[in-house]
Amino acid sequence: MTAVTSGTAGRNPRPPSAPPLRADARLSLVPPLPRARGGWATILADPPWRFTNRTGKVAPEHRRLDRYDTMTYADICALPVAGVTAPSSHLYLWVPNALLPEGLQVMTSWGYRYVSNIVWAKRRKDGGPDGRGVGFYFRNVTELLLFGVRGSMRTLPPGRRQVNMIETQKREHSRKPDESYELIEACSPAPFLELFARYTRTGWSAWGDEAAADTTPRGRQHPAYGMRMGPLA
Repeated sequence: MTAVTSGTAGRNPRPPSAPPLRADARLSLVPPLPRARGGWATILADPPWRFTNRTGKVAPEHRRLDRYDTMTYADICALPVAGVTAPSSHLYLWVPNALLPEGLQVMTSWGYRYVSNIVWAKRRKDGGPDGRGVGFYFRNVTELLLFGVRGSMRTLPPGRRQVNMIETQKREHSRKPDESYELIEACSPAPFLELFARYTRTGWSAWGDEAAADTTPRGRQHPAYGMRMGPLA
């Protein structure tokens, strides 16, 4: 995983795609997380969650689709996020509905307490629920962005008027709505760090093996997928 710090888009070429990891595989080396003076005030993370069923077409590591590599729950929990964040800071953590308990534990392991969530309601062009979602018990048309606080820090004034729902069309597998960045920037203070980033965005620093501006994310692409959101600040 390539770390990309503020002020640079990174020039290291993306390594060859790795074969799907076994369920018991562990990462041998994770580059250090970037740091900011006084610590990051706001973290956004979309971990590469590993599901129990890893053979179906929805699995990120599916051999033919090769969307992205995943990490074990233990490896995600072990990331030293608390060591690079400010004593009072915010965390926004994407978590699949099926892994909500794990998401809450990751938040605790990183030094945050859960206080609320934002629901991403995936819509069709006509505004109705996008029934293409998957799930063993219900067809999922939502995804959760957990919100946690470290120390004592309220959201900024716009946050107190912000409803906890984003309604947009979904795009590629795992790609999150651009509106989530706008919401976070309005509701939480800088400096901003995105973990497991697949894009760059003005005003943010990014960490992830597909975060560099000259790296093309793996997997099937939406026509607008290669449109980067601007250089790192």
